[in-house]
Amino acid sequence: MPPLINGAERSMARREFPQFEAVSAMVPVEGGGYNAAIAVKALGMGGAPRFHKVLDGQVFKGAMAADEAACAELERLQGVSDEGELIW
Repeated sequence: MPPLINGAERSMARREFPQFEAVSAMVPVEGGGYNAAIAVKALGMGGAPRFHKVLDGQVFKGAMAADEAACAELERLQGVSDEGELIW
């Protein structure tokens, strides 16, 4: 199952950095639940975003809880490297 970027019932948490945008996301976990994630994509470019799971080891029961956790981590994010890696 592909990662999900926010629920339709929420406004998207998004931040822009030089050359990249970062968006809160959640990734379904096999067996149930969701991981919080941040999706990174180059600004002005096509293609699929790269998903980075955050809060390693934490599985949330619901998608909304995972997205809320991802939003909090997105606020802490300091930037995105030239290679598209998260900078804390």
